[in-house]
Amino acid sequence: MESPRIVLDTNSLLQILGARSPYHFLFSEFLKEHYVLCISTEILFEYEEILREKASPSAADLFLKVISRSRNVIRKDPFFRLGIIKQDPDDNKFVDCAFSSQADYIVTDDAHFSDASQSPFPRFKVVGLDEFAEMIKNKHNC
Repeated sequence: MESPRIVLDTNSLLQILGARSPYHFLFSEFLKEHYVLCISTEILFEYEEILREKASPSAADLFLKVISRSRNVIRKDPFFRLGIIKQDPDDNKFVDCAFSSQADYIVTDDAHFSDASQSPFPRFKVVGLDEFAEMIKNKHNC
């Protein structure tokens, strides 16, 4: 079975990277290549900015190195803007990346993504961290 392709919003990324977080095992599952992370340049810039602010510059640099060397990363810069999320247009970068990289899921607990999950086109499966964690646990018996 093919590994799921996901786009991970920044708040979810922070929870996965937190060593004390119940979702930290998802980072280990990423390192084991149990799912594929889809990113764009715009998403990478946001990851770097927020990690530098919330963690440290060295944590941001280390994470970016891991991403750049991982075989289970798809980097796709969209050539279009769908503009589906109206409440927080900055979140559209995640939807655009999901569409251009043919991601299976957008993983987020952000309510703004309800616009994307209710859009008739393109159809996206938006899941929260709890649901994604259960999927990965069930698939790989973590």
